[in-house]
Amino acid sequence: MSTFKAPKGTYDLIPPHSAKYLAVRDAISGPLRKSGYGYVETPGFEDVNLFARGVGESTDIVSKEMYAFETKGGDKLALRPEGTASVLRAALEANLHKQGNLPVKLWYSGSYYRYERPQKGRYRHFSQVGAEAIGAEDPALDAELIILADQAYRSLGLRNFRILLNSLGDKECRPVYREALQTFLRGLDLDEDTLRRAEINPLRVLDDKREAVQKQLTDAPLLRDYLCDACKAYHEEVRALITAAGVVFEDDAKLVRGLDYYTRTTFEFVHGGLGSQSAVGGGGRYDGLSEMIGGPALPSVGWALGVDRTVLALEAEGVELDIPAATSVFAVAIGDEARRLLFGKVTELRKEGIAADFSFGGKGLKGAMKDANRSGARLAVVAGERDLAEGVVQLKDMESGEQQAVPVDGLLDAVRAKLA
Repeated sequence: MSTFKAPKGTYDLIPPHSAKYLAVRDAISGPLRKSGYGYVETPGFEDVNLFARGVGESTDIVSKEMYAFETKGGDKLALRPEGTASVLRAALEANLHKQGNLPVKLWYSGSYYRYERPQKGRYRHFSQVGAEAIGAEDPALDAELIILADQAYRSLGLRNFRILLNSLGDKECRPVYREALQTFLRGLDLDEDTLRRAEINPLRVLDDKREAVQKQLTDAPLLRDYLCDACKAYHEEVRALITAAGVVFEDDAKLVRGLDYYTRTTFEFVHGGLGSQSAVGGGGRYDGLSEMIGGPALPSVGWALGVDRTVLALEAEGVELDIPAATSVFAVAIGDEARRLLFGKVTELRKEGIAADFSFGGKGLKGAMKDANRSGARLAVVAGERDLAEGVVQLKDMESGEQQAVPVDGLLDAVRAKLA
């Protein structure tokens, strides 16, 4: 037993379970890769002010959940709690927005960190796949991202998820709503921390998950009733485009994402099989974030989908992913001469794109065949001194049990024929 364990609220991904996470990441990123999104990877930590400015100091993420620290050199850094601010920072630093091809379309995958009370579906270290379209204000772009996320989930076999959709307005109409909401909230029986949050960003209160707070918000003014004509028209176009694409969604006038930078379109993917932590992903438009972190005006939209929560949703629906075995051919050698020969054949198979493994450790035939069974390989290649004297190896089908002798020089062709 190791002296050390994974930190509280974190987890290790190990085979064979880790293959499911890789499959989910591939499925989510697949539609993005086919739609002009290029891969970006950012550091696991950033200047703490990047998140304080962008995500918002009034959010729980920044005020309570962010892992912030000071380096030996005096730099104040934070482990990234989300991906959008980092990706936008990277795009600005690399001047991608100046290359004349807007929007800049990027996708990413990685680990993120928040200090939270660990529970099922909510960890202190979690994995996401995200997408950002930077530098264009176009309802078709918002619709594209929602459609691509829907395609990704359906390609995995998920069916019982719901898409919630709302508009948070813009700098023209949100201030009027903000004032109306603050007036309403001041008349409620709220604790001091919540009232203080209401003065900084009242929309954060709408996102409060406590039942005692939600009960009092039943008659809260709705932002949709305060949208300006431009925001109404924009939102209706997003709705029309995703409807035409056959994507089913629900209007949710109270949907507020947990980050300060969102404007206009906001959406969330939820799944009933995850209990209280029902959100599996979400996103929206963030037209002012670039300016918040010192860049030019770059209207943008994006989302992040949780890999961990998507896996939980698949398990809740009983969806089994079709994950191919990691190994197609397993070589079992008896004797030193056979070991040298089959090790070379395994290398040759790998060069030809065939997943192959080898029985290491000098085990006997019985132990080596157990390894072959555990590997999940479709075929086993077995050879001993007698086989080599005859210039053949034994090719065994691990499913049917059938075995045949094939010439050493013809092994590659025989394996290809069997796996075809």
